[in-house]
Amino acid sequence: MISIKSVLFPMAFCLLLFISNSEAIWCYRCNSATPGCGERFNWRGIGYLGDPCPEDDDVCVKVVERKGTIETYTRDCLSSLQGFRTDIPADKYEGCRPAARDMNLAHYVNTSIKELDVKRDHFDSTMFCFCFLDHRCNSATVLGGAGHIWKLILTSTLLGIAILLR
Repeated sequence: MISIKSVLFPMAFCLLLFISNSEAIWCYRCNSATPGCGERFNWRGIGYLGDPCPEDDDVCVKVVERKGTIETYTRDCLSSLQGFRTDIPADKYEGCRPAARDMNLAHYVNTSIKELDVKRDHFDSTMFCFCFLDHRCNSATVLGGAGHIWKLILTSTLLGIAILLR
């Protein structure tokens, strides 16, 4: 005869597997100065598998900026870029879009130092690529996100073992 007390502890333990700190998306966070973070992405070159984004409803972003033949890549979370980038497109759904133009940017700035790039017009083209349907999706390859399936299999296995041992 199986008592409720003998099943309660394994069941509570198995339910704890489904509780996580946050459901934030994981994104790669690097720029093209980091080896492996350029056009041909290599997560082994940057040395880690990404970070969780600071906000729960965040989006992974890949920014490609071109000036002639030179390309600069930036991979990060959208919430990290919103503090200093004024050219983020309004449509942040899955896919790539050109950067927005802010006509009033640096309107009241009077500087003769062109290297400051206060008007953000140094690059010929800037493209923002957004993704949020899979973890670490701002890279060239998809690693997959089947974490909850493994938790479900582990939960049912542990529960079955607990019932058989009692």
